[in-house]
Amino acid sequence: MEALLVFLSALAFIGFLLMPKSGKKYFAAAGWILIILALIADFSYYISEESNFLYPVLGILGIPFLAITVPELLKENKYVIYLSRGAAIAFLIYFPFAYIPAVGDFLIAQVTDQVYALGILFGLPFNQIAWNMLEYNGFRVEIILACTGIQSIAIMLGLAYCIPTENKQKILAFLLIAPVIYILNLLRNVFVVAAYTGQWFQYLSEIASNGEYGYESFFWAHNVMAELGALIFLVFLAFGLFAVIPELGNFADGLIKVYVEKIKGVCRGK
Repeated sequence: MEALLVFLSALAFIGFLLMPKSGKKYFAAAGWILIILALIADFSYYISEESNFLYPVLGILGIPFLAITVPELLKENKYVIYLSRGAAIAFLIYFPFAYIPAVGDFLIAQVTDQVYALGILFGLPFNQIAWNMLEYNGFRVEIILACTGIQSIAIMLGLAYCIPTENKQKILAFLLIAPVIYILNLLRNVFVVAAYTGQWFQYLSEIASNGEYGYESFFWAHNVMAELGALIFLVFLAFGLFAVIPELGNFADGLIKVYVEKIKGVCRGK
């Protein structure tokens, strides 16, 4: 169900980019609704199977987000339109990797090869046992599309390109985002594979285990340390983007004011 909802959301956002101005807001509204529904649809899977609470939390926060975003879209608020444009650009970048198997598999294979090479360089005894799988000590890690960094690259490029900018700024933003995220993501993967296959973090199994032997190390390395590290890095990267594209600061300020004012209005009962 989640995969279908994400696919439909992608189509809606891409439609937002292609539609005439009069119809854009409806496609954007549909895109936001579908992506939040996708997060909500797999609550039980993320919690019970992956012990990952980030996406369920995002799904819960998405409900008040929709309550503000959709009405503002229908009023054609320029800041929410820009936000939707960023989401649409991100989906446009991500779409071929997610929905054209040859493209996605090529990226996965490259990342797997490079993580293996970096592991050997760092003296980590990984074995590459398949085009998308690494193994050591009896533990296997499959590299999937989510491990390639393409989602973060797409999101940050969407942010960079959501407002009108000069070509020089677009080029600088791309160089700041794509190669930096790609390289750091390779290092992140090396850390996660090493931590899991080496069983570095066998702690608090009552909250970190999903019933699979040794999963605790994967939970702490991937679901906690790597996720938090990536989030912090993306915040700093956003500040770097503001230096390259100062107009993004005005956009962020205007967007925050839209949501803060709406939340204050709800708290005041208006």
